[in-house]
Amino acid sequence: MKEPLRSLPSVEEVLLRPVVRALEERVGRAVTRAAVRAAIAQGRAEILAGASGTDISDALVARLADKESQPRLRRVINATGVVLHTNLGRAPLHPEAARAAAEIASSYSNLELDLATGKRGHRSAHTEPLLCELFGAEAAHVVNNCAGAALLGLSALGAGGSAVVSRGELVEIGGGFRVPEVLAQSGVKLIEVGTTNRTRLSDYAGALGDNTLILRVHRSNFALVGFTEEPTVAELAKLAHGRSAVLLHDLGSGALDPALGDWTAAQSLRDGADVVMVSGDKLLGGPQAGILLGKRALIERCRTHPLARALRADKMLLAALEATLRVVRRGEVLPSTAALRSTPEEQRQKATRLALELQQLSVHAAVVDCEGQVGGGSLPLVRLPGAGVALEGAPARLLAALRAGTPPVLAIVRDDKVVLDVRCVADLSELARAVAAAGDADGPEGATLGEEATEV
Repeated sequence: MKEPLRSLPSVEEVLLRPVVRALEERVGRAVTRAAVRAAIAQGRAEILAGASGTDISDALVARLADKESQPRLRRVINATGVVLHTNLGRAPLHPEAARAAAEIASSYSNLELDLATGKRGHRSAHTEPLLCELFGAEAAHVVNNCAGAALLGLSALGAGGSAVVSRGELVEIGGGFRVPEVLAQSGVKLIEVGTTNRTRLSDYAGALGDNTLILRVHRSNFALVGFTEEPTVAELAKLAHGRSAVLLHDLGSGALDPALGDWTAAQSLRDGADVVMVSGDKLLGGPQAGILLGKRALIERCRTHPLARALRADKMLLAALEATLRVVRRGEVLPSTAALRSTPEEQRQKATRLALELQQLSVHAAVVDCEGQVGGGSLPLVRLPGAGVALEGAPARLLAALRAGTPPVLAIVRDDKVVLDVRCVADLSELARAVAAAGDADGPEGATLGEEATEV
């Protein structure tokens, strides 16, 4: 094994090759050097695995250089049927929101300047009027995400005191973050009441004391069904206000349309919640953001709290959120909302069009029924009947080939077949070309992609 390892070229030797030097002029020295090192490391691994030798070819270096020069954060095609897929960036922005973010990112802006007076302003001033109008709130403040909004609300309004929370709402959200830990970080002592499935108004009443607030938490990615009981927001608000306490509602979902959520922030505020925290992307359909809505005096305490600076939203987020709110205000449908509302008949027509396009590219695909999801910890019990196409080929290898494409495609496996759910796919032709390219790259086991006629 020592002799083959000694035969591996050095990085400098490979860099002196004419083809590699030309590559360096195209992609830069840093990228080329990284690709050469990766090629040599790959060759060393092959030898250590038992190969008698390896070739550090110019083609291999060029292939690795192209891969290295690609951005790591990339646009992908979501063929999973999960509309607000957290791993895939949740809601895609409306084109107007994307343009607004790009324009503000590439120029100076009045981010913290009041153009009317020429004096310093605050960042939320750009979105607050629209948020108050659409949600029916006295005041609003925007931070970087909903977990940040919850942390800020608790820190500003409850630090040094206690928060009464139902045991059925002590949830863990994605990434392992838990409500009790957020409470501890905010300096608020947790008082658990009730049981997992049943918490009564009397449980909250018995736990309320001086400097105590009530925290209502949406269960996010799971639901309690069966033998359950919990007081309404209106009942909790009446109890809190009768005892000079504050009611915080960590709702998560920023849906404006009641048809898209089991509860809306506007409804919670009407029922008496003092501050409601929602997401900018989950069901609202905008960028990731945390939005605090509620009574002016309480929102002002949040806005001026020291933690607000650490959690503040940047200019691109605010530009995209403002544009999203303006689109909603005009009554237009956002991309994620359209995907959620699409009917099974529309989905089947869309899947049929994809199957026909794949047929023209000699790819075998059968139209199948699919069941999508809302995603993002929103409406966990809701299923979205739809359609997609099933592909032939070894699932693991085909999925890997689809992910390795340009653009990458994320699909699902059903009944040992790779299935492309069309619900979240904007460009069917682009998806068809990506699938055909993945079939070509998949090797012998993936050759079945083009062996049979398409079934429609």
